[in-house]
Amino acid sequence: RAAWTRWGCRPVMAAQPPSPPGQPPPPPPLQYSVLLEHLVGDKRQPRVWDPATFGGIPCPPKSEEQKMVERVMESCPFKAALACVGGFVLGGAFGVFTAGIDTNVGFDPKDPYRTPTAKEVLKDMGQRGISYAKNFAIVGAMFSCTECMVESYRGKSDWKNSVISGCITGGAIGFRAGLKAGLIGCGGFAAFSAAVDYYLR
Repeated sequence: RAAWTRWGCRPVMAAQPPSPPGQPPPPPPLQYSVLLEHLVGDKRQPRVWDPATFGGIPCPPKSEEQKMVERVMESCPFKAALACVGGFVLGGAFGVFTAGIDTNVGFDPKDPYRTPTAKEVLKDMGQRGISYAKNFAIVGAMFSCTECMVESYRGKSDWKNSVISGCITGGAIGFRAGLKAGLIGCGGFAAFSAAVDYYLR
């Protein structure tokens, strides 16, 4: 039953008839508030979704080989090697591109009026591409390895990892030119890493 009050309808328990002597009293009737607690309240039990029950594709358990491959791919040396290869390719492409638009490629300072040959231009483009590729590979490997180590130490994956690893990488690269250059490299690389991480996330 429900009784209408000033604020709406509320359930009211009906009077129970007395139970015969020697028998346990009957259970109270189910109330609407108790039912809501089990449906949407704190007493709601979580459901376990089985893909096979709903016609989905069941996921078989992973084998030891698959787990080993995942551990290798998530390790810091593998990430550093992958970043090194990617940085080498990206740096080589960037070096060749910048050499292609540079008017001083193949320029001989001893004879400024001489037109460089195609062989000399290609040689300079290759040297610049190799130089950029090495630098990008070193920076990529250092940054990736440092970020992996910082993430493993902190146990978190957020923007602070890239900022800390960027500061360490930039500081280590700039420290070869002095303390001031190291501090500038740390701040600049950390700001660049934070901007890239913010854009990607």
